[in-house]
Amino acid sequence: MSLDDLKSRLAEDLRFLNLPAASWVPPRDGVVDVLVVGAGMCGLAALANLQFLGITNSFAIDAAPMGLEGPWDTFARMETLRSPKTLTGPALGLPALTFQAWFMAQWGPKEWENLDKIPKGQWMEYLRWYRDALELPIRNETRLTGLKGDDGGLLVTLKSPEGMEQVRARRVVLATGRSGLGGGAVPAALEELDRRYWAHSADDIDFSALKGRCVTVIGAGASAFDNAATALEKGAARVDMLIRRETIPAINKLTGIASPGTEYGLGHVPDDWKLRIHHYAADQQVPPPAHSVRRFTRHPNAFLHLGCALTGAEEKNGQLRVKTARGDFVSDFVIAGTGFRNDFAGRGDLNEIAPHVLSWKDRADFPAHLSKDGPLGSSPYLAPDFTFLEKTPGTCPALSLIHCFNDAAMLSHGKVSGDIPAVSVGAKRLGRAIAAAFFSEDIETQFERLKAYDTPELAGDEYVPAPCLPPLEPKA
Repeated sequence: MSLDDLKSRLAEDLRFLNLPAASWVPPRDGVVDVLVVGAGMCGLAALANLQFLGITNSFAIDAAPMGLEGPWDTFARMETLRSPKTLTGPALGLPALTFQAWFMAQWGPKEWENLDKIPKGQWMEYLRWYRDALELPIRNETRLTGLKGDDGGLLVTLKSPEGMEQVRARRVVLATGRSGLGGGAVPAALEELDRRYWAHSADDIDFSALKGRCVTVIGAGASAFDNAATALEKGAARVDMLIRRETIPAINKLTGIASPGTEYGLGHVPDDWKLRIHHYAADQQVPPPAHSVRRFTRHPNAFLHLGCALTGAEEKNGQLRVKTARGDFVSDFVIAGTGFRNDFAGRGDLNEIAPHVLSWKDRADFPAHLSKDGPLGSSPYLAPDFTFLEKTPGTCPALSLIHCFNDAAMLSHGKVSGDIPAVSVGAKRLGRAIAAAFFSEDIETQFERLKAYDTPELAGDEYVPAPCLPPLEPKA
């Protein structure tokens, strides 16, 4: 079997399922039905499902050049994915669209059995094939620079190599991945320092420039360990990892309830249960993959410091004096492997809508014992269709047209819009909601179509009317 054979099999599966559906959304002059911002895994799945549902006047944009969407060939510095290879990911229920089918079409079942974890570069190759096989309409090197309401719809400002452009859209889907609505979460101690001395793990880091230098990495997650290991592999003299906890978490608690029930149900349980589950999981933390930890610790110049929270940092004589709960030391460069923040800070493209978005902390029933400035409090409080809600009703009705399909949706919807396991669940939930909204909004046009439809299924020669009714009493 080859990839050409797999593409033919996929086309046959789609034909058997009558996919994509015929376009049915009434066109509006000069208006796009759905604009998807981001063409990484979530954006691909969202756009593909919209196409399957017949919402074809839609496209995605991505700031990256073609083939470099998402983190996989940019700031993701792991060697392999942590997810099991058998997960179906963005396949949307189609066996021929899975990574397994893509892999086996090239290397066969024996190599599949021998495969342990999916190499990250191979996952990116699969996503490139996914885009090509479904012929998804995507505009690369195109960045969102503005978004606001406009005469009952949305006005989107885009920047591409051709210049600035404004697009009118009925809906916008923010499929902006792990960075959600904000960007990297940076310790306050680093924010005032010259950027020559530090970077976030999601930045474009020149690791070759760190050869022979002392590097400090903050954090205990997967990205922290992978960045630390990359620095060592590129020749850093030593790498010190600062971990504020006394131990590294070893158990991924959310794995304990991983099931279709969680995928479909976590977004529907009462708010207090959502907060309780996500707060507990965040407090316990997700452990780094064992292979990422070993990738770091196998180096003799790798040093792990537990119970060693960063408390400050200052530049002195061309180096950094790093202050910690266990004392001070000197370093040449710091990498913050401290995750992401799901807020609007630094997002100029969303500054028209940001002040109006309802967050979990804005609700009267937000628990007093939880930090309003923490990741739970700053998460947007989303409607069942992933749209934003207004902090003050009536101040920004355009929010009901903007769908938050990224990591920031996790507290409201569960992990269906950021990670591999349930992305198809999320994409289908999103697509069905948009399809239902379009039908409702266009109900008058749909009714006129109903009345105007005049394709007969009977020609009139299939029957002959009886000349009369039967007698009241049958003959003896």
